[in-house]
Amino acid sequence: MIDRALFALEGVRGVLAALLALATTRALLAVGQAWTLASAVVGLWAGEPLAGQTTRIALFFACFVGAQGVRCAQDALLGRYARARVEELRDGLLRTVFEQGARIVQKTGTGSVAALALEGIDQVETYVRLVLPKIVCVVAVPLVVLLCVLPVDWVSGLIMLVMYPVIVFYMGLIGQTAKAAAARQHDEYRRLSNHFVDSVRGIDTLKLLGQDKRHGERIFEVSERFREATVKTLRIATLSGSVLDLISTLSLAAVAIMLGFRLVDGSIAFFPALFVLVLVPEYFKPIREFASDYHASLDGKNALASIQGIVASAKDGEEARRATAEGAAGCGATGREREVLAWSEGAVLELSGVGFSYPDCEALCDVAFSVRGFKRIGIVGASGSGKSTLANVLGGFLAPSAGVVFAAGRRLDDLREPSWQRQVLYIPQDPYLFHATLRENIAFYRPDAADEEVERAVRAMGLEELVAELPEGLGTLVGEGGRALSGGERQRVALARALLDRSRRVLVFDEPTAHLDIETELELKERMLPLMEGRLVFFATHRLHWTHDMDAVIVMEGGRAVEFGAPRALAAQGGAFARLAAQVEGGWR
Repeated sequence: MIDRALFALEGVRGVLAALLALATTRALLAVGQAWTLASAVVGLWAGEPLAGQTTRIALFFACFVGAQGVRCAQDALLGRYARARVEELRDGLLRTVFEQGARIVQKTGTGSVAALALEGIDQVETYVRLVLPKIVCVVAVPLVVLLCVLPVDWVSGLIMLVMYPVIVFYMGLIGQTAKAAAARQHDEYRRLSNHFVDSVRGIDTLKLLGQDKRHGERIFEVSERFREATVKTLRIATLSGSVLDLISTLSLAAVAIMLGFRLVDGSIAFFPALFVLVLVPEYFKPIREFASDYHASLDGKNALASIQGIVASAKDGEEARRATAEGAAGCGATGREREVLAWSEGAVLELSGVGFSYPDCEALCDVAFSVRGFKRIGIVGASGSGKSTLANVLGGFLAPSAGVVFAAGRRLDDLREPSWQRQVLYIPQDPYLFHATLRENIAFYRPDAADEEVERAVRAMGLEELVAELPEGLGTLVGEGGRALSGGERQRVALARALLDRSRRVLVFDEPTAHLDIETELELKERMLPLMEGRLVFFATHRLHWTHDMDAVIVMEGGRAVEFGAPRALAAQGGAFARLAAQVEGGWR
């Protein structure tokens, strides 16, 4: 259950050094307890009065209290260190998912990523808390105890010295067996997590197509495989711990029996025999504790490997992408030279031969168009035509698998450049509200915004009634675990964010009104159009009434941009846009 990746964590060497010092102190205090206890008992056995043992008894309790103090200090140290490291891991994981977007999620699975971000992080914290002190104690404590026992009784020391490697060897055999079982269990857990998320997402479709019962059987099969893998891992962990306890107990019994025989024949005095007998359990205690919490440690080890694997693969991909971009740019171009300039009236965005593929299908193919300055560009097409994928590429969430992008005079492989993303406001179908106050959600892009500015954005987006209804107004918690808002209210909050931050000159809408009724949509439309002034806007939608307010339209079919131009001109041509418009009730005028 020891992973080398554990030793690559930041600051781990300093923590191990501190734990080594604490473990050595605990071992010495245990020796002090054994010495004072044995001295007091031998004194009483020899007929000394109880009052004469007061000093020894006081020293025994002082050593006991000191050992508990050392344990508390160790727990406090590990708590701070583990929390700091898991916060870094969580931050790295979430940043990777945010920056890499669908690429990471599709490769690993939505359910698996969610499980790692929630349960996996907690498992890693438990893993760090459990394993680091055990690694140190299993080395330091037996060594200190053995060095104290050998001068007193070399026979008992020899038995202890011989038995310890036997236990360690057996632990190695256990580790090899448990490693494979734990890996299978972790894989089944990831599969179950992904299957659960997919089932929840598609439950309406499954019921509509009459496949709910068959899918229920598949869920049962997946959960059964996970149960069997978990039981097998637990069985190995439980049996292994029991056998380790048995070997440790037999080793302790061997020392005790030899001490008994030698006490009878008079080859050892009462005090050294009692001292060794009291101290021997401390010798085997670290290795017995090492086998406890075995399953929790394996869960944490697997979670740590998965999180670090996701972050490392994203870093490798990013480095390779940047190296390719630098090679293509030539002439020793640096990242700063490739930064996208602030968007302006004369800036040009051009896509050439852009493609993107998901693991199971091609979403975009040879997309090419060019726009200049502050324009409103509609992206229309049937469901599955590639509208949302193109919006995610333009927003800098997805990296194309083919083609190049020119933005404000800079040649890029994709739009994930921070200098571009800092200029983009992205509003999806279902805007995310963070577990924070309504004010903090509105001021997401501008946390330093003045109260007057926030209130102005609230009035402009028609959120006054909502604020008046909330028990604490703008200070009310919303989002997960807070006050739930309707789809229209969430969109208004997202629009208020956009209104509050005028520094971002590129707006990307991904079907923002897809789940709203037509009355709410038309009301929001009146508030959304003013936001588009003085900005480059990409508006992906399947509702064609928006195209009346667009300067140009990109028509998507099968992942290709088949038409690009002014909506009226495209409608008159009788092509793809005209066919799409003909499907709208009442036509397109």
